[in-house]
Amino acid sequence: MVKNALLGLGIAGVMFAVVGNAAAATTTVNVSANITGTCRFNSTPTLAFGALDQTSAAAATASGALSFWCTKNSAYTLTDPDAAAAAYAGTISNGTDSIPYSIVYNNDTGSGGGKTVPVISTLNASIANADYVDAPAGNYTGNVVFTIAP
Repeated sequence: MVKNALLGLGIAGVMFAVVGNAAAATTTVNVSANITGTCRFNSTPTLAFGALDQTSAAAATASGALSFWCTKNSAYTLTDPDAAAAAYAGTISNGTDSIPYSIVYNNDTGSGGGKTVPVISTLNASIANADYVDAPAGNYTGNVVFTIAP
C-alpha cells in the first residue's frame, strides 16, 4: 500500500512537472489604418448685389465667404471654372440680357488643418458701373461652381 501511495505521488509529480513546463505562445497582431486626404465645403454664400443704382457712378459690390476643411497637412487648391488663380469672371442674366461681374478670393491654396479647423475664403465680387448703367430692368441671376481638392 505504501508502495502504491509512493507510486501515485510520483505519477502526480510527473503530471505537475509536465503541466509546469508547458510553454506560453505569443504572437504580434499588426494594426493599420489609412486616411485619404479629403476636402469638404462647410458653407456656401450667396453673393447678392441688391438693387443696382444706375444713377451712381460707382461699381456695385457684394461679398461672402466660402468655408471648407481639408485633412490635416494635406495641400489643397480652391478653383473656379476659369482656373485662374483666385479670380473669376462671369455673367448674370435676366434670360435675355447679361451683366458681367468678377470675383476675387483668397486662400486658394494652402494646407488643411483638419475637420475642426475650417479655412475661410473671402469672396469679393464687383460689377463695373459701365456694365450695368444702361442695362434693361429685370432680375439677373447666375452661379459659379467652386471646387476644392486635396
